[in-house]
Amino acid sequence: MKTDSIFYRLFQEFPSIFFELIGEPPEEARAYQFSSVEVKQTAFRIDGVFLPAKESVNPIYFVEVQFQGDSEIYARLFAEIFLYLRQNQPQNDWRAAVIYPTRSIDTADRKHYREFFTSQRVSPIYLDELGEAVSLPISIATVKLVIENEDTAIEKARELIDRTQQEISSQQQQRQLLQLIETILIYKFPTMSREEIEAMFGLSELKQTRFYQEAFEEGKQEGVEEGKQEGRLEAQVEAVPRLLALGLSVEQIAQALGLSVQEVRQAAQQQSFNQ
Repeated sequence: MKTDSIFYRLFQEFPSIFFELIGEPPEEARAYQFSSVEVKQTAFRIDGVFLPAKESVNPIYFVEVQFQGDSEIYARLFAEIFLYLRQNQPQNDWRAAVIYPTRSIDTADRKHYREFFTSQRVSPIYLDELGEAVSLPISIATVKLVIENEDTAIEKARELIDRTQQEISSQQQQRQLLQLIETILIYKFPTMSREEIEAMFGLSELKQTRFYQEAFEEGKQEGVEEGKQEGRLEAQVEAVPRLLALGLSVEQIAQALGLSVQEVRQAAQQQSFNQ
């Protein structure tokens, strides 16, 4: 997965999530602007920086997303931070957070930097230790979808979709969260077809997302010719075995793909016969 891209978009569209992750009030996000920062004259690029508004005394927050083992993560991070501080000479204090999927990835030596961790100026965040998604704020639960394994990701995504519709009153925020969930799933299942993505979401939810709307407009422009209809039906039928393998029921697949239950069963039987 392109986790850097996911988290950059997440913090850009929902900056309050970062402050919830570090235990601060989500309202703090209103006083910040999030961006990626390149340190001049080096190859360094900090994943993300929350810069406080001008004249604000709030700290600068540096964010690093690390989903693979890296023995030099802290050496690089502190080099980036201190070079940034030297070049920009901000008046504000600073803090940093490193986001890991699990504690086992955090294996870099801290001996030269232990004071920063002891003082909590730098905080490691382990996504798998945040608690059960159902008991977390929906924003944090959405972040946890990134580390969900493929066997449970679809069901967790459905739960998040239901929560989004029930808990988020703003239509704009609903659409943003649905699009974010969609994006995470597309990254997690890069080989899945449009029909399979539709089935994962359920048509009523998917129609609210950018992915579906763009595909729908593309289909309108191409026209609904008989040959294309047949091609779409063939693609839908081919998607059935993979969706069954992902744990969807025959009825769920039929509803999502616009097929009859009998057509889904026939497709499943055909796959068994071919094997």
